[in-house]
Amino acid sequence: MRLPVTPDADNTEPPVEERPVIGDPSYNPPHGPLVILHEDEELLVLDKPAGLLSQAGLRPELADCMESRARDYCKSISLVHRLDRDTSGILIFAKNPKAHRHLGLQFERRHLSKLYTAVVYGVPDGDSGLIDAPLRSDWPNRPKQKICTTGKPSQTAWNVLSRSTKTTRLSLHPLTGRTHQLRVHLLSIGYPILGDVLYAPPEAQADRLHLHATRMQIRHPDGGRHMEIIASCPF
Repeated sequence: MRLPVTPDADNTEPPVEERPVIGDPSYNPPHGPLVILHEDEELLVLDKPAGLLSQAGLRPELADCMESRARDYCKSISLVHRLDRDTSGILIFAKNPKAHRHLGLQFERRHLSKLYTAVVYGVPDGDSGLIDAPLRSDWPNRPKQKICTTGKPSQTAWNVLSRSTKTTRLSLHPLTGRTHQLRVHLLSIGYPILGDVLYAPPEAQADRLHLHATRMQIRHPDGGRHMEIIASCPF
């Protein structure tokens, strides 16, 4: 039996990767050994590469994913949450139903902390800010999302890590969890993420989406002790 997966808190839409694709429909995921960030009797935490689905899509050619590769390593695992295909970084699997329920509630109730690293096109004047803009599906252009007054409340805090002539490295803290939240929020303030084939203009394209799940703080499902997981940024 497949246990429920949290794509983002209270997002009940089907996985983005299972919907019609805008742009290049080909799926050519990267290959290589699993990068294990943490493992114990309850958890398996992996560093997902960019370009690999978190969970299989509906079509046979979308069967290769992080979940299937992890299950080849450990048959009992179940995926707790998802990252977009082109986002890399921390992905958590539970090894039993009890651990899955415990972790799933942390995601649903936002009883955890997530930090992402991104490189955006453009150079903000300020060093930090909060984007507060509701999001909803852009249904005619799915899988795109859009800012809309009738959308779900969505907030993203950002801090500048470094600047160059044309780009800026940011630390992102999503206070809510919506599909494509970080990508749409940054676009809305004029700083698209480099390599975002859905939202960034041609001058901001790159070899990959420059978005990485860098750090996550959770409570361990056995005893509730605090855990901090870190995945080094590959760009």
